[in-house]
Formats: sequence, structure tokens, C-alpha cells
Amino acid sequence: MEIINTIGRRKTSVARIYMKPGKGEITINNRSLENFFPFELLQIIVKQPLKLSSVDGQYDVKINVDGGGPKGQAEAIRLAISRALCEFDPEHRGALKKEGFLTRDPRMVERKKYGRAKARKRFQFSKR
Repeated sequence: MEIINTIGRRKTSVARIYMKPGKGEITINNRSLENFFPFELLQIIVKQPLKLSSVDGQYDVKINVDGGGPKGQAEAIRLAISRALCEFDPEHRGALKKEGFLTRDPRMVERKKYGRAKARKRFQFSKR
């Protein structure tokens, strides 16, 4: 049995997945998908690549995700699953790439600079 492991990142979230042919069970940090992401929108984001390539229910996915918030974690998982599907069957690549599921979203929080209130916000100017 072939097990594919890939990594997906988004903001400060890192998702490591282990994917193998199976019954379609998705486990995130030893919890079920519905338990880990109680909001349906985040569950949809995680399952998007599986639905798009019409293999929903054919692979068991074990996921370790760390850092960031729920949305960033869901999108990191989506990227990792998309990469794994491309390793299983390269024919999925075209459809996944067209939807943007193989693109790493590079947007990160800009660091705070010295002499500033935040990254770009300045302290109030006083003339006297």
C-alpha cells in the first residue's frame, strides 16, 4: 500500500498529511474532520480538491496541522491534499492548477518596525 506524504503552508499554518487508498476517512490531529472544523465552510475548503478530482471517499487522509488560525489551517490542508493527489495521479494536476489549489498563497503578516505603532501605523505627531 502506497502512502504519500506532503506539506501545505498558509500564513503561519503548516499541514503535514499522510494519504493512502482507503474508505475516505479524514483525521486531523487525531480528531475527525467534523470535530476539528465545526464550521461547514472550513470542511468544504478541506474537501475541495477531493471533490474536484472526483475521488471523494477513495483515500484515507491523516493530517497533522500546527500554527495559525482555522482558516489558514484549512487552506494549508487543501494545498497539501492537492499536492498528494498530483503524486497519486498526475492527470489531476490540470484541474487542480486551474482552480488555484496548487498555488502557495504567499501573503504573510508584515513585521512590526521600530519607531512605529504597528507595521505601518505611526505614532501621533505632535508639533509642540
